Amino acid sequence: MAAVTGLRPLLLRRSTWRGFSSQTDGEARVARVLREKFPRASAIKVVDISGGCGAMYEIHIESEEFREKRTVQQHQMVNQALSEEIKTMHGLRIFTSTPKP
Repeated sequence: MAAVTGLRPLLLRRSTWRGFSSQTDGEARVARVLREKFPRASAIKVVDISGGCGAMYEIHIESEEFREKRTVQQHQMVNQALSEEIKTMHGLRIFTSTPKP
């Protein structure tokens, strides 16, 4: 087999790539609901992990409201806060924490 020179590797980007500062409408909507339901949250991050179609989200939320609650209780609180939004989702990854003292 002859060696081929002068060829560069082909780099493909997913068409759903977006900048770090942009946010989809679905991400903004979910983040807004979480800010309303968890006013003491020190950090909320919502990422559409379904490629932008809004079927699956990953949520990271740090809030004092979670203090002294078990993880399952924290996640139930988030599920309850998003009860209407969840109806149109395929899946949800939830990561909760409390602020460090």
